[in-house]
Amino acid sequence: MQQRIEDYALIGDEQTAALVGRDGSVDWLCLPRFDSGACFAALLGDEDNGHWRIAPKDAGACTRRAYRPDTLVLDTEWDTDEGSVRVTDLMPQREHAPDLVRVIEGLSGRVTMRSLLRLRFDYGSIVPWMRRADGHRVAVAGPDSVWLRSEPPVHTWGKDFCTYSEFTVEEGEKVAFVLTWHPSHQPRPPLCNPFEALRTSVEDWQAWAARCRYDGPHRDIVMRSLITLKALTYAPTGGIVAAPTTSLPEELGGVRNWDYRYCWLRDSTLTLGALVEAGYLEEAEAWRDWLLRAVAGDPADLQIMYGLAGERRLSEYELPWLPGYAGSCPVRVGNDAVQQLQLDVYGEVIDSLTLARRSGLPSKPHMWRVQVALMEFLRTAWRQPDEGIWEVRGPRRHFVYSKVMAWVAADRAVRALEDDPKLEGDLEGWRAMRDEVHREVCERGYDAERNTFTQSYGSSELDASLLLIPHVGFLPPDDPRVLGTIAAVREDLGHNGFLRRYSVEQTRISVEEQTRVSIEQTGTDSTTISAEQTGVGTEQSALDGLPGGEGTFLVCSFWLAEALHLTGRTEEAREMFERLVLLANDVGLLSEEYDPVACRQVGNFPQAFSHIGLVGTALALFGGEQAG
Repeated sequence: MQQRIEDYALIGDEQTAALVGRDGSVDWLCLPRFDSGACFAALLGDEDNGHWRIAPKDAGACTRRAYRPDTLVLDTEWDTDEGSVRVTDLMPQREHAPDLVRVIEGLSGRVTMRSLLRLRFDYGSIVPWMRRADGHRVAVAGPDSVWLRSEPPVHTWGKDFCTYSEFTVEEGEKVAFVLTWHPSHQPRPPLCNPFEALRTSVEDWQAWAARCRYDGPHRDIVMRSLITLKALTYAPTGGIVAAPTTSLPEELGGVRNWDYRYCWLRDSTLTLGALVEAGYLEEAEAWRDWLLRAVAGDPADLQIMYGLAGERRLSEYELPWLPGYAGSCPVRVGNDAVQQLQLDVYGEVIDSLTLARRSGLPSKPHMWRVQVALMEFLRTAWRQPDEGIWEVRGPRRHFVYSKVMAWVAADRAVRALEDDPKLEGDLEGWRAMRDEVHREVCERGYDAERNTFTQSYGSSELDASLLLIPHVGFLPPDDPRVLGTIAAVREDLGHNGFLRRYSVEQTRISVEEQTRVSIEQTGTDSTTISAEQTGVGTEQSALDGLPGGEGTFLVCSFWLAEALHLTGRTEEAREMFERLVLLANDVGLLSEEYDPVACRQVGNFPQAFSHIGLVGTALALFGGEQAG
């Protein structure tokens, strides 16, 4: 039976990551980068698509597991009739090539262990050629080469295109396996000492964790979230991937399966703020620098996401040989949402650079020029409809959150000029834009009858991103329109105590607004518009252009908790936070969404946005308190 998403734990080396199940099987690993082809892809299929299991012979799920305190080093233990044993998994910080280290230690008795390694390159599609060399088992196929060795050597044999090892460990006895990837045209990289790597990895992670400024309630889960964000950082560039996985479904058996192994601009301000407040200024600076490099170029070409080093071409295609997690297909690589227009990212970039400057991060000489260029483009572009923060694949609309973030861009630019008159910029023009955006949002994006802002102009639907209106300063928390929006969003999008990001059912938008959007997009006169031309029906259309549903969106639920806190309902906010942290799995990890009916995590895992939400909300709710 396929393991649940929450049955996995994460290990990684800040350039790629692996998922390890409760049964001791590594079911997902892309080498050498987060976005490389997987050599273990059982997560999205079955064991024939590649995995590596080490466990007591004939054993099932482990008895217990945990990370070593304040590290990304995972201990998995089994109690058997023969005795007890521990498998410790880690990926040490790489010096030359990526290593996956697995240390087996006898705790009591004499336990028979079995290792089953099934390598399948290119997402489970290529069976490599295996040979022996220099005491290693070597797998080669095209550009990929993987070397496997044990220390001390144990009995190993090949069968059915797999590599097996069987051995026993007694109390205090240790055996280590090291799996190393390198380009097949290059010589074998230097050997990793697995026992030394384990010692230094624990020390390095604990030293990093000791820099954390947060010492309030729930420190363990906050620290786990920060370690997860560090693990999802691509160290060579500072970019942070949304998740290390692709195509884990938002609905079990559904088609909402996306590749999240890229870096999203929408996360930038919240990520930067969490890192700065928690005391991780080096990581914040690296993320800021990645952001500056990624967005360089024509402001009209700003993308919503980029590759690990700022790559722009992330073409989407399907892997038909993989059946998908729990039969959820298609399995996708790449992400076509990269081509979408999302106006909110302009606000998020400018807000991030403003936050970086105010946080005292070392300035870059071109930072302000980047912001000026973005503002000059946004001066007219903000009037366009777009796909919105959630990357809907339906027709473009005037999403309220996109307009609010255009206001944020203008507001931060104006404030920068007011704070530093030496900066060059169109102060009066940007002020006028800020006022115009604010006025239009309050007129066209607000439903006075229901006392709530709406998802888009002319729509009756709501959106969880509206909860960020007081967070970004568009309106004060005590404004009646803010209070009404929070209540309405909670009522309309609440599900078993948590929050969906929007309704995936049919959504209503007025004919008048449909006509307005169509004219803006096509220039067609309103008297000749048809439903086919507008891309939506005269009464309803599917917002995101996709069938099926999805779970409650965890970061949105964290936003609700923070919004309640901002409006003075702190005890209620803390109660919600308590419920949310209970959704984390046994090692403190969260996926993108939670299915409150099936009581399961869904979506890509672990999800940076969820952990950013956890850290940010904890800092808002408890940042002034000390642990204990």
